[in-house]
Amino acid sequence: MAEATDDRLRLLIERIERLEEEKKGISDDIKDVYNEGKAVGYDAAMMRQIVKLRKMNPADRREMEIILDTYKAALGLE
Repeated sequence: MAEATDDRLRLLIERIERLEEEKKGISDDIKDVYNEGKAVGYDAAMMRQIVKLRKMNPADRREMEIILDTYKAALGLE
């Protein structure tokens, strides 16, 4: 029984290691795309912000924008 458990653990660890390698590769690819955008004149930080906003639920995004506008108005930024 212990040997089967050890094999199972080893297989799980190996899967995690493979997935971590894939994740690093994907992360590198994403970085390359941001660099490509930067090379043609886009602001990488703004691109990241747009990606973040697009991931959000529209209702959550609207709520965040309303709160941000309220804070900006309170601080005289508008």
